[in-house]
This record gives sequence, C-alpha cells and structure tokens, in this order.
Amino acid sequence: MLTRASLAIPVLAILGLAACVFNGGRGQQTAYVVTPFTASVAAYHVDNNTGAFSQMLGSPYGVGISPSSILLHPSGKYAYVANAGENDISLFKIATSGALAEVTPRTPTGMNPASMVMDAAGTFLFVANANSNTITGYSMSPSTGALTALSGAAAQTGFSPVNLAITPSGKFLYVANSNSASVAGFAVDSSGGLTAIPGLPPMVGAGPNWITIDPSGKFLYVASLAGGNFSGFTIDSTSGALSAMTGSPFGVTVSTTITPLSSLVVDRSGKYLYVADQSGNNVYAFTIDATSGVPRVITATPVPPYAAGTAPAFITTDTTGKLLFVGNQKSSSISVFSITPSTGALTAVSTSTTASAPVAMAVVK
Repeated sequence: MLTRASLAIPVLAILGLAACVFNGGRGQQTAYVVTPFTASVAAYHVDNNTGAFSQMLGSPYGVGISPSSILLHPSGKYAYVANAGENDISLFKIATSGALAEVTPRTPTGMNPASMVMDAAGTFLFVANANSNTITGYSMSPSTGALTALSGAAAQTGFSPVNLAITPSGKFLYVANSNSASVAGFAVDSSGGLTAIPGLPPMVGAGPNWITIDPSGKFLYVASLAGGNFSGFTIDSTSGALSAMTGSPFGVTVSTTITPLSSLVVDRSGKYLYVADQSGNNVYAFTIDATSGVPRVITATPVPPYAAGTAPAFITTDTTGKLLFVGNQKSSSISVFSITPSTGALTAVSTSTTASAPVAMAVVK
C-alpha cells in the first residue's frame, strides 16, 4: 500500500496552482486529482460555495506508471504529470471544457521524479529525481507546451530530494532532501541554470517531506515526516540564504509523541499556515507574523486541530483563497474546508471520494 511513512523511495505530490478561463463566471473551479494506483488523473468541477466535487464527463485520463505530481501552466493550456514509475513526464493539452488530451512522446527525467515546480512565468520546469539525487530543468514552448531539457549536467542535491519550492520571483529554488534531513537551495539564472546557494543546506527534522513558500517570498517552511515538527526560515532576497526563525523547529501538539507531518501550505493572503498531521488525521492552523514569519497557533473558534480523512498526504488552497483541500490517502478522499478570512479558522464543508489514494491535486478557475 502506498504510504508516506516510506522515506527511502517516497512517491510524493507537488501541487501546481494556475489560472485559466474555462470556468470563469460559473461559480466553480476545476480540480485535477492524481491517483497512482489507477495510473490516471481525474477531473472534477468544484463548487466555489459548497466545495462539492462532480466528476467531468470523459474523466479520468490515463498517465504513466505511478504518477507522483501534477503542474498546470500559467496560460491554462497545458498540464504536466510526473510518472515516478517510468521516469518521465506526460504533457496534456487542456481543452476549453477542461478535458485533457495527452501529447506524446513523454519527456525523460532522472530516476523516480518525485516532485515538480514551475516558475510563475511558465518559462522553466524543474524536477526533483529522488533516486538520482538530482534536479533536472526544462524550458517550455509557449506555442506547444513541449519540454526541452536545459543544457548542462543536472544539479546535484542531497540524498532523496522529494519536494521542491520556488520563490514567486523565480530567483531561488529549494529542495527537501528526505534522507539527508536538509534543505538545499539554488539560484536560478535567466537561462534556467542552477547554482548552489553558499552556506546551505541547513539541517531540519528527520525525513523532510514538503516545502512551502509564502506569497511574498520572504518565508520558507519545511514539514518533517519522521521528526514530528516543521521548520521555518526567512529568505534573504538578495542571496537566497536561509536563516532559522526564532523557536524553529515548531511542533503541532503538546504531546511527546512524534507526529508525522506530511504537508503544509501558506494561504493566498500570506496570513495563515496549515499543516497536515498524517497519523492524527488532522489539520493544524497557525497565524504568520508578518515581520518574523514565526507561526502561532490559531485560537479562534473553531479551534484547531480540524479533522480530515485518514492519512492526509497533501494540502493546498483553491484559486479564490476561500477553500482548503486535503488529500487523504487511506480513505481515498478529498476533505474540503472553508477559510475564515479574518481569523484563518477552518470549517469542514464537504468530503468527496476518489478512485483510489490521491497523491496530487492542481486547481484552476
């Protein structure tokens, strides 16, 4: 059974968020959910008010072996799915209806592509190859969406790079090295080349599993699957260097029991941080200090933690900033919460089942 407890060769998801036009003005969004056991991507219409999912006609769409992550191009024209079991990326064209049509051939990657990330302009796509200990980069054709490998050798990382994050400016790229308990960082030049940031990587909790960066590009947070905590850093806007926040690493409970944290995300306002607890089947919520980035547990009603499904594996917000989605692996479902803008508190609004364990999700307007 697929589980986030496996650190040696994890199959992780990275979530791409983008905007497109085919649902504009209809009070709904489109969500693409990756399920590796069915080797497919399912497309759903999502009601903006209720969070209810309805599967799109013609969905799901077949992909490669063990798909691990999905990204959407900012133009809304293309979707990319990393296939960890066959070491390549599938390219799909997105129709105005939201339907997907694969364009072959698939693009080769390193071994076990576990995570992908794209700059905000949609110029470059980067892949963390967990079994190659590398990051590979690609340029993207604006007219066809096709990927072309960037020249030069792949950038070396620590052991088992499993999750990527890029700053909104596109200047700096960071990777969680699961088996090195560290975060590596790279400066990204105008051609997509990567240069290691001096002074990195800093050590974090055991089994770092997920990275998120706030919308301002000032703060970076790393979830630890085996360490039971999450770390916070400030990002130097000039050099990309990371400085640990006061009090880091942070816990989610007062218990001494290790709590595996599978994912975390900063909301679109940059005010709130949400963390998924895999074994407790909960979501914890924090306010973010605007100056220091230090997280503080939300005390507003309803008070966290918030119950999700069984074994939450990923967490992301929607395109409006009003909804939060949690993918639950063992219960094969997506939990949907509404976000209270003034406090960051969550209210459960719906739960939708998926074909099998979901590992990735991308949402568009």
